[in-house]
Amino acid sequence: MARDLELDLVEVADKATPPVCRIMDYGRYKYQAAQRAKESRKKSTNVVVKEMKYRPKIGQADFETKTRRIERFLGEGHKVKVTIMFRGREMQHPELGKKILDEVAEQVAHVGRVEIYPRLDGRNMTMVLAPDRKAQAQNGRGRRSGAGSRLADSGATAPEAVTTESADGA
Repeated sequence: MARDLELDLVEVADKATPPVCRIMDYGRYKYQAAQRAKESRKKSTNVVVKEMKYRPKIGQADFETKTRRIERFLGEGHKVKVTIMFRGREMQHPELGKKILDEVAEQVAHVGRVEIYPRLDGRNMTMVLAPDRKAQAQNGRGRRSGAGSRLADSGATAPEAVTTESADGA
């Protein structure tokens, strides 16, 4: 019957009694199986973890540059491990590192979320950020303003206009 239809007779289950066979175009079947496998590989994602290192005494410009880089990594769909490296007496003030990590998380909240919260591992404090598709869709993947808010949080003061009155009323 398979020869009459110009198809193949394929044994499906040889252990069954009687053995189960199927009439099919085996070349076409193998081609379709390869296409399904290729499609499933295309849909799978390879998660890459990028790392960005900060120091407790990081300058404002360096902080903003590194944070923009983290935003880009998250926008590309990568996870980001943020590390604060402590040296010497800096270990006595882990709250400075925690403050920086919190600020990074706040700055990139529109493209990512905190997956692993900050924790101290020896001389390093680490945090892992993951891309947040919902937040990216909601914010249109655009950069947000307000990147300079770290000055206010760090306790540094910007020059302000000060008015003083003298004792004689002049």
